[in-house]
Amino acid sequence: MTLKLSDTMHDADFVVIDGVVFETAYVRIPDEYTVADDVVLEARHGETELAFTQADFEDAEHVADGFYRLNDGHLVRFLTSATVH
Repeated sequence: MTLKLSDTMHDADFVVIDGVVFETAYVRIPDEYTVADDVVLEARHGETELAFTQADFEDAEHVADGFYRLNDGHLVRFLTSATVH
């Protein structure tokens, strides 16, 4: 079963972008009100900050094991921290 990219974004604490783990600073799950230029992801890795819009995620292709290839070629995967009780 392949999840939609928007489903994998839910509660994501981290996102792997082209093999580098970034901390998610802001994640907006796209809905019917989201337009192409709305920011849906802001992520940080040290001093590097990236932002992606809805247009960046449109038509993303599932490639394997939760990884998606964006139209511009970036490979992304969203991760959630495990909580141990």
